Amino acid sequence: MDTQHNIALTHALTGIPGPLPPSGVIHVAFPHANRFTIVGNHLAQHDGLSLAAIGIGVHIQSLPAGSQVGIKALTARFAEGETTIAAALRELETHGYLHRTRARLANGRVITRTVFCNQPDALLRGGAVVPVAVAPRPVMRPAAPVPPPAPEPTPVPEAAHPLVRVPSRIAPKPPRRPLPQPRELTPELHRAASALLADLRRHAPELVLSEDDVEELAPGAAAWLERGAHPDAIRHALTTELPQPPKYPAKIVRHRLAVLLPPPLPGARELAPARRAPVTPFQTCEGCDRAFRSPDPGHCRDCRAQYWEAA
Repeated sequence: MDTQHNIALTHALTGIPGPLPPSGVIHVAFPHANRFTIVGNHLAQHDGLSLAAIGIGVHIQSLPAGSQVGIKALTARFAEGETTIAAALRELETHGYLHRTRARLANGRVITRTVFCNQPDALLRGGAVVPVAVAPRPVMRPAAPVPPPAPEPTPVPEAAHPLVRVPSRIAPKPPRRPLPQPRELTPELHRAASALLADLRRHAPELVLSEDDVEELAPGAAAWLERGAHPDAIRHALTTELPQPPKYPAKIVRHRLAVLLPPPLPGARELAPARRAPVTPFQTCEGCDRAFRSPDPGHCRDCRAQYWEAA
């Protein structure tokens, strides 16, 4: 597309009569057939207006009558802020291009009219005014009937849903709990734990553990035995409500040994009832018969104070 533009521009420059200037802008002008605005050089090249004021003046002059040209409307149209646009409008008012007048309508309502004059000097000389087309107002047409929205599918309660929610593979998995370890893995404790694990397949045929699995999981079962758990209780915790079919028996046993580990049995000190603090008995003061708390009979605090003051 740029190549086509460059070829067309080169062809247009060859059609300009006379030598081209060595520097500065070169105009390639074509006559407008529609959608054009005649702007005087007194505005486009005004010495006292800023570039923002000249640009806003040209923009307002290109709009049809009835268009909104307030600060809010221009701010919504251009990237300049309200401060820049307000200052540009004041410049146009100062040089006679923009006028704000008050008018009263037939119904008594007072409004503010915004008037833009394309030639302020002609306005002072009383020149003829050229009518400008009014911007067409939007016609309100009845909206086409909107078809009713399709009924949304009724959500299925989670409890009755036949599928199981699977956690996302992207979400990080919580760390696996380590296999519990006994404080001291004695040979007798190791032997009892290994026998308990090897005997699981008698009570749950699905839990067939290899020798390596038994050797690896024996410290976890030993920790249960060390904490006073009965072998029947350990066997029940490891074999009850197994998933069907269990794909990895060793992982199931390892998980239950780590998650369901019971706390150590409390000792006699923990089970002993809490001792109550001794209560200091009441005594009767030998000087004023006042009751006061003290482990030994004698005088109350006030009587002792009077004794020391008298001494």
